[in-house]
Amino acid sequence: MKPFDDHSVASAFEAMPPQARAGALALRDLILNTAESLPAANPLREELRWGQPAYLAPKGSTIRLGAHKSADFALFVHCQSRLIGDFTTAFPGEDRIDGNRAILFDDPSQIDETRHGWLIARALTYHL
Repeated sequence: MKPFDDHSVASAFEAMPPQARAGALALRDLILNTAESLPAANPLREELRWGQPAYLAPKGSTIRLGAHKSADFALFVHCQSRLIGDFTTAFPGEDRIDGNRAILFDDPSQIDETRHGWLIARALTYHL
């Protein structure tokens, strides 16, 4: 796991319940690894937005990780983007979705590197 550059981001992860923290950290690793493979996604900034860990690429759409009222944790994207719509078209019925803003998870084992990496890559390069 890559160390945190921002103590407030580390604290946000530490404040999560154990299962949510494990899932959010797995998604963080997937985001960071995906960004490394995409030159246009760098430099990737990791900071807090609305009290949640957020990932911002120079020409991307913000990705946030955090709790959700209907799941242990979620991957959030900008609700006015086409990201979730494109994702559900590419992978129909594969995940629980909250409208056009989030993929919902109850267990870290639900994270799929290929499927969720696809969404992350598109979010990190959304405005290219």
